[in-house]
Amino acid sequence: MTQPMSAKPAIEPRLLRGWISRTDLAQELGLTVDTLGRWERRRKGPACVRAGRKIFYRMSVVQDWLQSQEMPRVPDTKASARGRA
Repeated sequence: MTQPMSAKPAIEPRLLRGWISRTDLAQELGLTVDTLGRWERRRKGPACVRAGRKIFYRMSVVQDWLQSQEMPRVPDTKASARGRA
């Protein structure tokens, strides 16, 4: 009887795990690559890293940046005034 093969050895993490390319980020956010480039020049948007001609964003930094863009909810004064009648 043949013994089952053991599971494949774990693959070492890839170098760019946890990073996203500018092209992929633009697609995720529904923006153009040019917009992200403009934001970089204006120091707006999430921080990025250049590796030669390639530009990458750390996904955790993008998520933090997105959270920082969250607009606080403003109470609807008309709705609250109607409820007090």
